[in-house]
Order: sequence, then structure tokens, then C-alpha cells
Amino acid sequence: MEKASVETETKKIQPQILYYGTPVILLTTLNEDGTVNISPLSSSWALGNYIILGLGTGGKAFENLKRHPECVINIPDPALWKNVERIAHYTGKNPVPEDKKLHGFTYNPEKYETGKFTAIESESVQPARILECPIQIEAKVNAIRVPDYCEEFSIVETEAVHVHAHKNIIIEENHINPDKWSPLIYNFRHYYGLGEKLGVTFRA
Repeated sequence: MEKASVETETKKIQPQILYYGTPVILLTTLNEDGTVNISPLSSSWALGNYIILGLGTGGKAFENLKRHPECVINIPDPALWKNVERIAHYTGKNPVPEDKKLHGFTYNPEKYETGKFTAIESESVQPARILECPIQIEAKVNAIRVPDYCEEFSIVETEAVHVHAHKNIIIEENHINPDKWSPLIYNFRHYYGLGEKLGVTFRA
């Protein structure tokens, strides 16, 4: 039997970003005035009950977590990509950092309203959850590390304390049904589900 033809020739490239297909997260953190900020993220991974987040050190989420080490990791599904994109070019930090200005960001403290999201009270942490996200993970921050080799980014180590999920994606009480659940994927600045392309972020 002949093997199927597979393209194996490579070329060295220099892509602007390396978001090669990771789930979108909407991180909610507590502002100094008690309101809640929403930050779209695309850098995270989980090991057991520990979730590692990659955050820019110039953003509001980083500032908030240093002051109040609690958050909610809200995970949207593909149906919410337009809601995510509505807040993608806003920051909760005022004044807007110069590097964010260069990339088209503007200040907006009302991200729940702008994104058409609904705030729902958390059980064990102060930041609110996002009702529309099918998975919502309340978490506490165990450590924040800013690498010496790149002070623009931080590695935030969180620990899940409660996981909430929409009932329609749950099977056997404590399991997520992968046939019913699909994360929103950030694929080289384009939005995807686990299937067809859904749209393009403003920075593409």
C-alpha cells in the first residue's frame, strides 16, 4: 500500500505571535473600587487543579491580581466570539499604557455591559463570574512570577477552588460532556470552534 502524500518541506519563518490554537479565557479580577474587570486571555494551561496563566505586566489584570490574589477563569464557547471581540480592544487600565495605545486599545471600565455579559456572584472569591460562559472556575493565586528574561510578561499560578458548568454540558454529575462542550479557540488571531472558522480579531 502506498503512503498518502504529505507535505514535509519546511521553511524558517518569523511569525508576529505564536498563538497556535489555544482556548480563549475571560479572566475576571477585582478592581480597587470593588468593581470587576474582564480580561480576554489566550495563554493558559492546566495541571490537575492548578491553572497557569500568562499575563502582560502592563495590563489591569496583572495590577489587580498583585493587589487581590483571586480571580475567575471564565471559559467561553464559540457562540460567544462576538461578545469577546466587543471587549478585545479595551483595557481597564487608566491611563492607557503607551504600548497598548500603539495597538489600538482604549479605556473602558464597563466591559460587562460592552460585551453584553451578565455578572453572577462567586461562592468563594470576590470577583464575579460571567453567566454566559459554560465553564467558570473560581481560583486563588498562589504565585506571580515575572521572568528576568522578559519583564513584559508574567506567569501566574492559580489554584481552582470551585468549578461551575452549565447543566447542559454535564454528564455523570461531575464530568464535562465533550460532545456538548467546545471551547472558543484563538488560532493565530482568528477565532475558531473545534470546527469551522468563526471570525477575525481586530488585531489580525
